[in-house]
Amino acid sequence: MAKLIDGKQIAADIRSELRQQVSSWMAQGNRAPQLTAILIGDDPASATYVSNKMKAAEDVGIKSVTETYGNEITEEELINRIYQLNEDDAVDGILVQLPLPGHINERKVCNSVSCDKDVDGFNERNVGRLCLDMNTLIPCTPLGVQELLKRANIETFGKNAVVVGRSKNVGMPIAMLLHADGRNDTCAMDATVTICHRFTPPNELKRFCRSADIIVTATGVPGLIKADMVKEGAAIIDVGITKVTNPATGKTKLVGDVDFEEVCKVAGYITPVPGGVGPMTVAMLMKNTFIAATNLAKKRIINRIE
Repeated sequence: MAKLIDGKQIAADIRSELRQQVSSWMAQGNRAPQLTAILIGDDPASATYVSNKMKAAEDVGIKSVTETYGNEITEEELINRIYQLNEDDAVDGILVQLPLPGHINERKVCNSVSCDKDVDGFNERNVGRLCLDMNTLIPCTPLGVQELLKRANIETFGKNAVVVGRSKNVGMPIAMLLHADGRNDTCAMDATVTICHRFTPPNELKRFCRSADIIVTATGVPGLIKADMVKEGAAIIDVGITKVTNPATGKTKLVGDVDFEEVCKVAGYITPVPGGVGPMTVAMLMKNTFIAATNLAKKRIINRIE
């Protein structure tokens, strides 16, 4: 029976550590780090995500502000507001909640956020630095997956890993962190990585997964990873999250990409959904905000000296 990787507990541990770090930082005469979130439209899921992030910020001692705009905001207006926040020394982190309305180009918006305040790690320059294994702000979900593996003491060095899903915000950066050289800035994991996606034939997906010591799946396809695809003792990290409705009762529940009950019988480690990767994403956002605040404070001191 697989050992459960309790993302909720690990995230709580990280938030406790951050609470102490923020307190120590402020005791040295620094102000509290400040995170500004931009929420556009009236999507209830997005509103819930932002609310959870702001509660986590309060919990660790990070000041937070949420700016809410209607769907009618133009791309130019949004980017101009981001530029203002970039120049505001009272703001350390900027979060633009995705998805955005169809008339706004998400890539342009992500690139308009200052690299120093890009706590989501979505600016293309930060993504490039990640790909070059350089010090940068790393996207929160991939960073959370890395932290889960490390804190669960799952060996990655020289192991075979399969990443199912190739999204630019999740699958790709997870693959980068899994395969890159652990001696460099990102403290990566030195695994041999195979990336599978929607055009990987099912029989090939099964073949790749059966050879994997670690499977990280992030597709949003419920039940995609079944027990006969998993090598005995493998570690399974389920990033997928989908709301499904029971046709008999009409009740909804959240499920991942993994057939949890059956895969548990084969795997060595597994994350639940919910309660696995999700809480880690929020914890890593708080960590990135604190990192951004300390980096910006150092820059301001250097600029004053010069």
